[in-house]
Amino acid sequence: MAERPLWTFAELAQATGGTLTGLTDGAPQMANGVNFDSRALAPGDVFLALKGVRDGHDFVPQAFASGAAIAVVKRPLEGGPCLLVPDVQKALEDMAVFARDRAPDCRRGAVTGSVGKTSVTQMVMQGLRRAGKAHSAVKSFNNHIGVPLTLARMPADTMRAVFEIGMNHADEITPLSECVEPRAVVITTVGAVHTENFPDGEAGVARAKAEIFDGLTPGGQNLGGLAILNADNRWFEFLASEARGAGALVAAFGEQGGVDAQLIAHRVLGDRAQIEARYHGRDIAFSLSHTGRHQAVNALASLLMLEALEVDLDTSLAALESFETLEGRGKVVERPFRGGRLTIIDESYNANPVSMRATLQSLGEREKTSESNGRRIAVLTDMLELGADAEAQHAGLLEALERASVAQVFLAGPLMKALWDVLPSDMRGAWRETAMELSDDVLNNLQAGDTVMIKGSNGSKAALIAKALLAENS
Repeated sequence: MAERPLWTFAELAQATGGTLTGLTDGAPQMANGVNFDSRALAPGDVFLALKGVRDGHDFVPQAFASGAAIAVVKRPLEGGPCLLVPDVQKALEDMAVFARDRAPDCRRGAVTGSVGKTSVTQMVMQGLRRAGKAHSAVKSFNNHIGVPLTLARMPADTMRAVFEIGMNHADEITPLSECVEPRAVVITTVGAVHTENFPDGEAGVARAKAEIFDGLTPGGQNLGGLAILNADNRWFEFLASEARGAGALVAAFGEQGGVDAQLIAHRVLGDRAQIEARYHGRDIAFSLSHTGRHQAVNALASLLMLEALEVDLDTSLAALESFETLEGRGKVVERPFRGGRLTIIDESYNANPVSMRATLQSLGEREKTSESNGRRIAVLTDMLELGADAEAQHAGLLEALERASVAQVFLAGPLMKALWDVLPSDMRGAWRETAMELSDDVLNNLQAGDTVMIKGSNGSKAALIAKALLAENS
C-alpha cells in the first residue's frame, strides 16, 4: 500500500479555506513536506510565502525551481500550483490545527523554561522514537512560526510528539500551547532571561512561562493535563498554583526530597555522568553523555514527560543512556595537546545567568585530568537580553567562578568587561571586545592537562571560539 502523503492539495484547501489555482490536469496533487525557506526546500514540499526580513513571495519562483509542489500565497503567481489565502501566517496556523486534529490519538507534550528546553525536548524525543511513530522539530523551532510549522509537518499516523515552546515577551506562549494542546508540559526552570522585556523581572518571566498551562488537555484515563515542574526553582509554588488553577495535576522533579523524581547522586567519570535517582520511590541508576549536573536534573524531567506520554521506564532509561550531547550544549571532547591532553567543553550555543552558573558548577565538579598541572579554564562571552542590570549580572559571576576553582578566565564583549573589572589579577587571562579577537589569546595560553569550557549567548559568538579550539586540536 502506498504511503499516505503528508498533505493533499484538497486537505490544504480544507484546512485553510484557501483557493487552489494553477493546477495541471493529471499532475499529482500532494506534498510530503512543509517549508518557508526556499534554500532548504526539498522537492515535493509546500512552500509558505511568509513575510520575514523579505517578502516570501519574492522567493516563489526559486521555490518552484527547487521542486515545490505548491506555494501558499496571498496573490496569484505563475510557475506552479498555488493556494491563495488572505494571510500566509494564519494559513500555517490553520494547517497546524488541522494536522493536530487529524491525529486524535497522538499523545503530545510541550516543553518551556528559561534554560534546558531543547535538551529536554530532544531527550524526550529519544524515548518517543523507541516507543513508536514519533514527531518533533528538527531543530529549536519554538516560536510563532516554528511551533505551527512543526505541527504542520506531523504525519497523521504519529503516535507521540513533543514540542519546544519559547518566548521573549508575555502573551507569546498561550497561543502556541493552545495550538499544540499538550497532555503534559515541562517548565525546566525560571530565571533572569529576557528580563529586558519584563519590567518586573523574573516575576514577569514566571507568569509568561505559566501560559503553557493554557493549552493543557486531559491526559489518559480522563485525568487532567500534567504540569511537570522544577521543585528546586524559587517559582515552583507559584507555578504549581497556576497549574492547579488551570485544572492540571502537578509532578515535581529536582534534588530535594519528597518529589516524584529526585536526583540522589551525580558523578562525572570521563566523558559521562553516572546518575542515581529516586523515581516514584524506586531507586534507579543510569548514565548520560551530558556531564553537567543540571542536565541530570533535566533528564528526570524527561522521564516524567515520557511517562505521561505512555512510554515505559525501561525504554526511557535506555533512551537517556543512548542520548548524544547536542552541538554547543555541553559536548565534551578530549584531544592530544602539547604533549598531554586537553579537555574542551563546548557550551557555546547560548547563555544566561541561570545556565552560566549551572555550567560553572558542573565545571567545578569535574575531576581534574591526570596531569598534575591541569587547570580549569573558563572562556565566556556576553549574555544578552538582560536589561538594565546586565553589567551587574555579568560581574555577579565571580562567585560562581571562584566556587568552581577556575584558574583563569578569558572574556569577550562589552558586558563581560564588568566581570573583568572585578576578577582577581591571578584569574585574569584576557579580555577582548569580540569573540573573534579572543580566540588567539585562549589558544596561546592553554596548557596540557587543562579543561576549558566555552559559553556565551548566540549573538556574542562564543561558538567562534569553540570552533577555533576544536579545529586547532582536530
